[in-house]
Amino acid sequence: MPSGDALAGRNWRERLRQYWLLVRADRPIGIYLLLWPALWALWFAAGGIPPWWILLVFVLGTALMRSAGCAINDFADRDFDGHVARTAKRPLATGAVQPREALAVFAVLSLIAFGLVLTLNAKTIAHSFVAVALAAVYPFTKRYTHMPQLVLGAAFGWAVPMAFAAIQNQVPPLAWILFAATVTWALIYDTM
Repeated sequence: MPSGDALAGRNWRERLRQYWLLVRADRPIGIYLLLWPALWALWFAAGGIPPWWILLVFVLGTALMRSAGCAINDFADRDFDGHVARTAKRPLATGAVQPREALAVFAVLSLIAFGLVLTLNAKTIAHSFVAVALAAVYPFTKRYTHMPQLVLGAAFGWAVPMAFAAIQNQVPPLAWILFAATVTWALIYDTM
């Protein structure tokens, strides 16, 4: 029979595995879909390869905010996911993770991402508040709007104005054109 320490270690590993599943770390495609617009914008804003630190902040921030978005999405859908075959095994739907834990994961990951943004300029920091608001609001729009994909597209594309702000300390018309293109791209792939 395993000792109490061995059981505690196994329980701890299982908790981490459930959090890993909550933030969809086992399915990184969402990170890639969020990362492409950020990389496009960084490239355009810098006129080529962006400064390494800004690139690192955006890559890590994208991964963190995608993970945070998954946690808040599952929180918002917690009463529905158990009834849908595709989502029935998600950690909140099975009870492996509690709703307050999902909110805590969202908050912690968002704060870590914000810590990264704090190393950038004030304009980028200001734009980051919109990013976290979009991430937090999107899951709830699925209940109250006919086009939640529009909010999702804005959330996926918000890295564009942030990237221009980080590199140029401004958000020129090109950034808004690229943002609109990103929203359209997200609308197309999420609606099809």
